[in-house]
Amino acid sequence: MGNFYLVVIDGLGVGAQEDADEFGDVGSNTLGHVCAETRCSLPNLEKLGLGNIIPLDSVAPVRKPQAAFGKMREVSAGKDSTTGHWEISGVQLEQAFPGYPEGFPDEIIQKFCEETGVEDILANKPASGTKVIEEFGEENLKTGKPIVYTSADSVFQVAAHTGVTPLETLYQWCEIARKKIMINEHGVGRVIARPFAGEPGNFYRLSDQRHDYSLKPPQPCLPHYMQKKEIETISVGKVIDLFAETGFDQILRTKSNSEGIDTLLDVITQETSSRFVFVNLIDTDQVYGHRNDVKGFAGALEEIDQRLSEILGAMRDDDVLLLTGDHGNDPTTESTDHAREFVPVLIYPEAKATSTELCTRSTFSDIAVSVCDYFGVNNPFPGSSLLK
Repeated sequence: MGNFYLVVIDGLGVGAQEDADEFGDVGSNTLGHVCAETRCSLPNLEKLGLGNIIPLDSVAPVRKPQAAFGKMREVSAGKDSTTGHWEISGVQLEQAFPGYPEGFPDEIIQKFCEETGVEDILANKPASGTKVIEEFGEENLKTGKPIVYTSADSVFQVAAHTGVTPLETLYQWCEIARKKIMINEHGVGRVIARPFAGEPGNFYRLSDQRHDYSLKPPQPCLPHYMQKKEIETISVGKVIDLFAETGFDQILRTKSNSEGIDTLLDVITQETSSRFVFVNLIDTDQVYGHRNDVKGFAGALEEIDQRLSEILGAMRDDDVLLLTGDHGNDPTTESTDHAREFVPVLIYPEAKATSTELCTRSTFSDIAVSVCDYFGVNNPFPGSSLLK
């Protein structure tokens, strides 16, 4: 038995789903629009069959792809990272996490202030993370009042300048919000600590020191199920944050895609078998998608593509690599939020898959079924296997 490497390229969608109008995302096509606008070069992904999934201006279809290819539909009620990763892990949410398009109600803010001991908060509205610190960063520096904001996702975010609020204090505030405030009907998908630094006119987020506090996923859930079956589980990148610090035997945090790929390569080159390795490459979403940075998004994809030959070269014969996304985040649209899109699926080597053309899968949970199939354990999840 080899190892199963599941790599999520965060925010990589391949076209609006049929229900995208319900999410305000008609016309979104993250990969298609990035390729059209930048003509980015992705030769290794092209060889795998990325251009066979949907028409792409700069990635051609190939006659004999090295990977099985297709796309997957999200059936859960949501388009955020937690929902996407949970569905990949076999959990389908019938009800979306609560959202706050008008900001948080007064009782939430009042309770946050009471529980944390802060005098008052700033913002309390949906906002881009970079714009909200531009708008309120100086006042945060002067008063010490934390910036509380949300987005189109189900998130309660707290930003504070490290010059006035120590990291540990910010983390403590967010732990309080997670455990005592954003619960029950206000149980958002994530509470996120957003530290920042700099001076007025030049504030910048400390993304490598952000911390996510997720809800605990319902079980069975793929990482927990693998543990019960005595399959070693490894989290690389932000995956662990989306599963409330549970379900993984090894936790390998990373600060960038480059570090994430280096870490993955370190894991691959270890002489160990029967491991489920769950990787998230976050830069496409966090650094570029949410900032509508089309060239940056394309550059992140090119970096992944360039490193792909190292990954494939390090794998052993029994190993499987599955590349996918968790939602869309089209940087060419006016929105800076996630998009309700299909996501790609590439399985290498192609011979391990049920067929070269995987078509459109009915749920992200086909991945959870496939992991169970790979390790030869009974499958408790909805969906069908992608593997022979």
